[in-house]
Amino acid sequence: MEISLHSMLLNIGDSRFPLENLFWWTGVSFCGNDMSTFYQNPPVKIGSYILGKTLGVGSFGKVKLAEHEQTGKKVAVKILNRQKIKSLGMDEKVQREIKILKLFNHPHVVRLYEVIDTPTDIFVVTEYISGGELFDFIVERGRLSEDEARKFFQQIISGVEYCHRHMVVHRDLKPENLLLDSNMHVKIADFGLSNILKDGQFLKTSCGSPNYAAPEVISGKLYAGPEVDIWSCGVIVYALLCGSLPFDDENIPNLFKKIRGGIYILPSYLSEHSRDIISRMLITDPLRRITIEEIRRHPWFITKLPRYIALGPQSIHQLLNIDERVLKLVEERTGYSREKVINSLKKGKRNCYSVAYQLLKDSIVKMDISEEMEAAISETSLQETHFMNNNKEDEVYRHLYRKMDSNHFCLGIRMKEPSASETMIKLYRVLTCNHWKWRNFGQYHIKVVTVPVSNHVAFVKMSIQVYKDVDGYLVDIQKLRGNVLLFLESCDVLFKQLAGW
Repeated sequence: MEISLHSMLLNIGDSRFPLENLFWWTGVSFCGNDMSTFYQNPPVKIGSYILGKTLGVGSFGKVKLAEHEQTGKKVAVKILNRQKIKSLGMDEKVQREIKILKLFNHPHVVRLYEVIDTPTDIFVVTEYISGGELFDFIVERGRLSEDEARKFFQQIISGVEYCHRHMVVHRDLKPENLLLDSNMHVKIADFGLSNILKDGQFLKTSCGSPNYAAPEVISGKLYAGPEVDIWSCGVIVYALLCGSLPFDDENIPNLFKKIRGGIYILPSYLSEHSRDIISRMLITDPLRRITIEEIRRHPWFITKLPRYIALGPQSIHQLLNIDERVLKLVEERTGYSREKVINSLKKGKRNCYSVAYQLLKDSIVKMDISEEMEAAISETSLQETHFMNNNKEDEVYRHLYRKMDSNHFCLGIRMKEPSASETMIKLYRVLTCNHWKWRNFGQYHIKVVTVPVSNHVAFVKMSIQVYKDVDGYLVDIQKLRGNVLLFLESCDVLFKQLAGW
């Protein structure tokens, strides 16, 4: 790992940064991350942002956690000292990243909200991403299951496709530059090495991390750009599925030899489709390498694919359209008029009106994406289910009943709730009323241990998961431990109470 999550965006190193010129008027003295003095004095403000604790310290600035005063939303503020940027020869890199981030508005690309210029400093206000690097997640977890790795890969491809459609090639994709938000969604970061492509333009600059660099990059050959990001994505998905890198060697010449020759090993535990997509992404000839359009049609990629990714840019555009719900929230929280907000958004202005809207909008988009991600998990299993509709009781709720094997049974109930979150709220209420214990294994997946029902002294352990259904949501229940009859009796209690809420 190179550096901390927000410092990583601009490859900030380690050194002190004098901020006395910024804080002298407040009487605030900072000591590390101790904020006790901060809260005893007037808060430090930059524009509409109240600065908080330091997230990272680097050779030409600090990254601070901040709160947007009008909406209460958290952001990250990179404070870049102009003089130090110039002395380190980083002017072009900083300006390139700012220029590129201003182009982007995508749920899987780090969001730039605002840039505040002063004679001495540049304040870059970006999305606050609290989950750390994908690199650390892989190191901690080791190789991931195919479903979990695929979820990350789908999000990465969605973001990379968006960049390429805006004529931007990243050129340094790696797990250290992929951040995770609080909902475990991927955010592509660090566009310092990116280039904006022009028609007919070829690139030659050898840049990026050697382990993730394509053969044509390390060989100094001309390349169009998008295909090098595809190679890096191939290395990343290999790391997600295997917990190691396909090309690795302490000796750089040997490493380059492996990359140029496409010499790597595909473990036998990988599925046929995952082996196929990796091998097609890591083809050394860039002209034969799989494209994003082909990845989108690949069987491994389309398995359990969320709707907003499946529909592509059109769905993303609709997701980011001006939302009446958000306009109402902006009016309630800030007092800004609806007309001024809409006018700023349509003209592409970055001002207090548009920033307040985007901060509130992003929080809603994250919830929508979480629901679609969780709902997509059910795609395969739901195709195999058959609903019973044999009596009047089924008109209230239809039970799903299927025998998995001699020890496993599944049951379910269809709920016509407006969202998966509201379905979960109903479920939690029922569990609480019955004094059943549970533990969360995902936003819409819990494992439950029942207390004895009727005259039984035993208990049942079951898995409950909420899936997206055609006209609502399906609460799917599977017995993990316990007597079958007791499991069915517990399900009956659960179903009747859910239907009655």
